[in-house]
Amino acid sequence: MATPLSAARLLAALKAEGLTVHEHTGWRTHERDAATGKNFGPVYGVLIHHTAGHNDLELCWRGRPGLPGPLCHSWLGKTAGLWMLSAGRANHAGLVDADVLSALRREVKLPRDDQANADGNDALYGLEIENLGNGRDPYPDGQYEKAVKWAAAICRAHGWTEKSVAGHKEAQPGKIDPSFDMDDFRAAVKAQLARKPDAKPPAKPPSPAHPVVDLSRLVTAARTDPSARQGHITYMAGVNLVEHALRKEGLLAKAYAGDGHFGTTTVTAYAKWQRRCGYSGRAADGIPGKTSLARLGREHGFDVKD
Repeated sequence: MATPLSAARLLAALKAEGLTVHEHTGWRTHERDAATGKNFGPVYGVLIHHTAGHNDLELCWRGRPGLPGPLCHSWLGKTAGLWMLSAGRANHAGLVDADVLSALRREVKLPRDDQANADGNDALYGLEIENLGNGRDPYPDGQYEKAVKWAAAICRAHGWTEKSVAGHKEAQPGKIDPSFDMDDFRAAVKAQLARKPDAKPPAKPPSPAHPVVDLSRLVTAARTDPSARQGHITYMAGVNLVEHALRKEGLLAKAYAGDGHFGTTTVTAYAKWQRRCGYSGRAADGIPGKTSLARLGREHGFDVKD
């Protein structure tokens, strides 16, 4: 827990880490504190995002309908470099799991994010990294290195370790950003903190990790959601990935994909996929199995864990 860095101290910390920093006009006073009546801070850590788009610096500055900017404290482009957008409260985190916030504050292993009951905008610095986030859009080495240094700079300024760093997908149920492995990222931040501030961080993993679907959580959703009320969410991130893949296979209508609800229509669509994989009878009941799910993942860019 700490008092947020002032605009001047935040800028100085990033430059001391060896980063070239661009300043968006007006960034020092661009915040959501006054509009919301809520002050930024105390702060517990940093949150890493991907933008799910390209050329979106100005979008992150001004916001979008229903979500005013700034949408992060810093934006990191593929080629445009690191830009400062805010030093105050920013609309980047939304509601997060209070247990995750507590773990960041105490610098312990992050628990599974299974609820959204605390305002992350109050307590977390946010970095948006320009990337489609589809597991196929690469993060150039230089961009990844700058992200590591950005996180390390803020941790160094507050006396935090890499355990004060989280991905959005680790803090808010249903999020999948960033589309690289956060344990690898934290290891790189730890290594950077052990170096002189302007040292080159370790290279990123050779290729961005695919999103991961947890088979056990997906099976729970497939067994729970059909009998629950419409809109019930058991495992939004994994269900969304599977529904998107089933839609691409022509087995699920677009209207039923992307709501995070593994309802009867999704069960029926998955049963069709199982039959396409050669299963029949009770083996094609619409409840995902590891082999059929792994095949779907190979075709559509996600990995599977038990």
